[in-house]
Amino acid sequence: MRPRQTLLLGLLLLLPVLAFLFLFRFGTNRYALPTYLPDRVDSTQVGGKWRRDTVFHQVAPFRFPSSTGREVSSTELGSGLYIAQFYGEDEASVRVARAMLRVQEKFRKEPRVRLATFVLNADSAKAASLTRLAEQYGTIAGKWFFLTGPPDSVKRLALHEFRLTADPTRLPGAVFTANIPAGRLLLVDNKRRVRGIYDGTDGREIDRLLTEVTVQLYDYEHPN
Repeated sequence: MRPRQTLLLGLLLLLPVLAFLFLFRFGTNRYALPTYLPDRVDSTQVGGKWRRDTVFHQVAPFRFPSSTGREVSSTELGSGLYIAQFYGEDEASVRVARAMLRVQEKFRKEPRVRLATFVLNADSAKAASLTRLAEQYGTIAGKWFFLTGPPDSVKRLALHEFRLTADPTRLPGAVFTANIPAGRLLLVDNKRRVRGIYDGTDGREIDRLLTEVTVQLYDYEHPN
């Protein structure tokens, strides 16, 4: 091979390496989480031009009794972010609650991450029943809350705020149809917006949840 050809080949092989080193040193690699549950599209005028912006649903404020006997509000849960689960009398709910243990353990020392399990069964409205569930799953005080309340209030939260698909066996009388299947985990940010939806019975989905919680925390620390 001629020296000129050797030099050209060497440069071609070196360029990708130099590009990688440049991006690694000076570039930024940001992955923004999507936002779910669009409500409407608004048009605003910016610099004389009309711009269309999607307005996303914000979960309405709520307050429910917890397994500790005190009431827990959405403000307390959402000071950082929280993962929401709706718990019924079915095997899927049990599997999802067990998966929540992984989330609790991963972010045990991260005060901005909290977990909320909303118990759908009206018979679990007693504090003693909630306490038994919390003890069964090894919840950490102040980290993972088991919550419930009047059936109509919990049903409204599930169907109208988190827009879960109605299941008449778990939510009697529900007629609301929405775009999130029941049994999902939902990631809610500090602006009360749903930023992630996961199948809590799938280990790969829990891995994605753990990753995306970390991404959301990073975004809090490095705002645009």
